[in-house]
Amino acid sequence: MSQELQTVNIVAPGFMGLNTEDSVLSMEAAYATIADNCVIDKYGRLAARKGYELLTTNATQLGSSYIQSIHQFRDSSGNQVIFSTGNNKILSGTTTLTNATPASYTITANNWKMVNFNNHAYFFQRGYEPLVYSNTLGAVTKISLHPSYSGTAPQGNEVLAAYGRLWVADTASNKSTVYWSDLLVGAAWSGGTSGSIDLTQVWPDGYDEVVALAAHNNLLIIFGKHSILVYQGADAPATMQLVDTVPGVGCISRDTVQYIGTDVLFMSYSGLKAFGRTIQEKSLPMNDLSKNIKTDIVSIIQREIGNMSSVYSPENSFYLVYFPTSTTIFCFDVKGTLENGAYRVTRWPVDGFKSFERLTNGDIYIGTSSGIGKYTGYMDNTAPIVLKYYSPNLTFNAPSRLKILKKLRPTVVGGSSSSISFRWGYDFSGATNSFVVSLADYGNNAFYGSSQYGIDQYTSGINYITPNINTTSNGTSIVVGMEATVSDYLSLQEFNVLTLLGKTV
Repeated sequence: MSQELQTVNIVAPGFMGLNTEDSVLSMEAAYATIADNCVIDKYGRLAARKGYELLTTNATQLGSSYIQSIHQFRDSSGNQVIFSTGNNKILSGTTTLTNATPASYTITANNWKMVNFNNHAYFFQRGYEPLVYSNTLGAVTKISLHPSYSGTAPQGNEVLAAYGRLWVADTASNKSTVYWSDLLVGAAWSGGTSGSIDLTQVWPDGYDEVVALAAHNNLLIIFGKHSILVYQGADAPATMQLVDTVPGVGCISRDTVQYIGTDVLFMSYSGLKAFGRTIQEKSLPMNDLSKNIKTDIVSIIQREIGNMSSVYSPENSFYLVYFPTSTTIFCFDVKGTLENGAYRVTRWPVDGFKSFERLTNGDIYIGTSSGIGKYTGYMDNTAPIVLKYYSPNLTFNAPSRLKILKKLRPTVVGGSSSSISFRWGYDFSGATNSFVVSLADYGNNAFYGSSQYGIDQYTSGINYITPNINTTSNGTSIVVGMEATVSDYLSLQEFNVLTLLGKTV
C-alpha cells in the first residue's frame, strides 16, 4: 500500500533569523542555520539586503585608503556639509572628496569621532589637537584658533555633545577622567562651568578605562571596557551624582554605541547589549540580544583588532555592526525580540561596508574603499549580492526513520532577473543537491498583498513563483535552502517540503 506524503510547510523561512547555538535537530523550523546577505523585511519575510550606490566620482584624495568615518554637519540655518576621514585626511563632499585638513596639521590615523554642537562640528581623536568647523569659520581649523578658545582642550578619543556642553574622555595619558567644556561653548576648557571628574576610585571592578559616553533618559552613561557608570544631574556636572554601576559588562568599541529611541545598544565582550528603561528602580537590566549567535559573535570579538563601526536605522528597523578583521556585518532586526529575548539576526559577509552615517532624511551613507556610497538598490556598487538561506535539520517528528524526499515547493517573491539554486541535503554531510531556477522563465505573476491596501493601487504587483521541484536521495533528516545571485528585490515566502517516511534506521 502506498504511503501518504508527509509535509512540512515552513511559512516565512528564516523569519526568526540566524541560530547557531541550538541543536539543528531541535530548533524551530522558522530559524535559519545560514542567513547571509538577508534582512527581515516589513512583511516578515527573509529578503535580500540592499547594496550601495557609489556617490563618489572623484576619490583622488582618498588614494588607496578607505572612508573610515562619515559625519553629517548641520546647523540651525540649514547649512550642511558631509565630512569623512581617510588617507590621513579630513575630507568634505560626496561626489568629489575635497581635502579639508587644516594647513600644517599632520594626521597619521583616521579614527576620528565627529559631533555637532551649537552650530559647530567638532573632531576628536586620541593624541591630536581637536578640530572645529562652522559655517562662520568657513573651514576646518584647530580648536586653539577658535575665538572662544580657553584652557587646553583634551586630546581625547571619545566626545559626546549633551546637556549643553562637550564631554571628552580617553586621552593617551589618562583613560579614567571625563572632561567637560563650558556651557554652550565647545571651545572653552577653562573657567565658567568647565571641569572634569576622576573615575579611578569609582569603577566597581577596580581599574577600568573609558571607552564611550552616552546620554540617555537624563543620565550620563560612562562605558568602561568591563563596567559601566551612570551619573544623574549631568546638566550641572559639578554636583552630578553616581546613581548606578554595572560591573562585569562594558563596551568593547566606541562606535558600537547607538541610540534606538527608547534604549541604547552597544557591543560588549559577550555580544550585543541594551539598557532597560527602569532606572527609577535603581537598576539597569541587561539583555543578551545576540544569544542566538553567541558563540560565533564572541569568537569574532576575540579576534577583532580593528575599529568597529555601527549604525541604527529606524527606517529599516535594523542595527548594523561591522567587524573589520572578520569582514563581517551582523544585522540585528530591532522591530522586537524573540521569546528568548534575542533580536533576530542575519549575517552579511562583506568587505565593502567600512563605516556608516545615517542622515537626517533617513538615508544611510556607507564608507567604502572607493568613496562614499548610499544604501540603496540590490548591487554592491556594480557587484551582485549573493543571498544564502539554509533551514535547520527537519525530522518530521520521526528522527529515527528514513526520509525519502519527493518534492520541494518554495514560493519566492520578486527577483525577476535572478537565478536561484534551490538546495537539499541529508543528515550532517554538508553535501547538497540542487535545482536551478531562472525567474525570468516564469513570466510576470502578480503577488497579491505586496502593495498596501488604501495606499497603493493594486496593479501587477511583485512577481512570485512556486516551482515544483522533484528531488532525490534520502536520509534521517533533511536540510533545504536556496542560494541566489540577486540584483533586485527578492524574498522567500514559504518552503513546502514533501517526503515519504521509510524504515527505522
